[in-house]
Amino acid sequence: MKKIAIIMGSDSDLPVVEKAINVLDELEIPKEVHVYSAHRTPEEAREFALNARANDFGAIICAAGKAAHLAGAIAANTTLPVIGIPIKSSTLDGLDALLSTVQMPGGIPVATVAIDGAENAALLAAEILSVYDESIEAKLKSRRESAKIKVLKKNEEIENKY
Repeated sequence: MKKIAIIMGSDSDLPVVEKAINVLDELEIPKEVHVYSAHRTPEEAREFALNARANDFGAIICAAGKAAHLAGAIAANTTLPVIGIPIKSSTLDGLDALLSTVQMPGGIPVATVAIDGAENAALLAAEILSVYDESIEAKLKSRRESAKIKVLKKNEEIENKY
C-alpha cells in the first residue's frame, strides 16, 4: 500500500493536522508526518518532494498558514498529487493561506481543501489511493455509510420531537 505524506510548515499547525492523521489511522493508511518550511527549509522540502515517489508515497498533504507556499513548493518538485490545507492564522483568518494555496499557476496543480480542512484532505488523499486499492475504497464506503446512519438517526430524533 502506498503511503501518504503529511507536511506542515510549522509545528503550530499540528492541532489542525492531527485531524488528518486521525482519519488516516482510522482507514489504516500508512503515513509519515514532517515539518518542512517552504521558506526556512526550502532545500529539505525540495529533497523530500523529489524523492517522494521513489519512497513509495501516493499523495502528499501540505498544511501551511499565512503566505502558505508549502503546497506549491512541494508540487513544483513532484508529479504526485498534492493537497493543500490552508491554516487559519490570527492575521487574516486564513484567507491569505487559502489564496496562496489555491491560486497556483497553470501546470503546477494543488488540490485545495477548506481552511483548516484537514479531515477532507486526508479523505481526498485516501480516495486517490483507492483508485488502485479496493480495500481503501471499502473503508471509505463504510465510513460514508456510518455517517449516513448517524444523520438519519438525528433526523428521526428531530422528527419525533417536532
